Amino acid sequence: MRFSDEQIREVLELQQKISEKIRQHKDEIELLEKNLSVLNSIIKQSSFTKASMLEPTKKDESIVPITKSGDGTLIANAYVTPDQVSIVLEQGVGLNEETPPFKSFFLDRIIGEMKRKDHVDADNGIIQKESVIDCVINKNGVTLREIIVKNYRQKERVNEIINTAAWSLSKMLDNLSK
Repeated sequence: MRFSDEQIREVLELQQKISEKIRQHKDEIELLEKNLSVLNSIIKQSSFTKASMLEPTKKDESIVPITKSGDGTLIANAYVTPDQVSIVLEQGVGLNEETPPFKSFFLDRIIGEMKRKDHVDADNGIIQKESVIDCVINKNGVTLREIIVKNYRQKERVNEIINTAAWSLSKMLDNLSK
């Protein structure tokens, strides 16, 4: 049976989409395994608490504490699900999104670069336009309360988002104390 050029092109596109889905699921599995490992080590290091005493979390959600570099003070918790990362600042951490390097580094350079790459991929048909990474900032007045990053799609991105958020928030606290 002979296939037309259009049929071959469609088969190749389908093959590429399936390969991307497989890669995404592998990345999600790796992230879940890494988070499970972190949780297991935290459980081993802390005192035992009955599961019935713990607050329930959403299924498929892991929590990654974000601490200040240097003294280890808890700044926020990152709640990671397969769809998004929600970074919720701790009560009393009064940071303004105008404090450097939040906009210039975290939003513009890190999230902005991921968004630019996703738009190119969407324009080339590699991903759906609805799958482009997005960032929502929730505030109480001018004070940052929560950073939600949707459609991260790759384990490496989760790590980069959490690590750069931790660095940025630490630097912001340093800048406030100067």
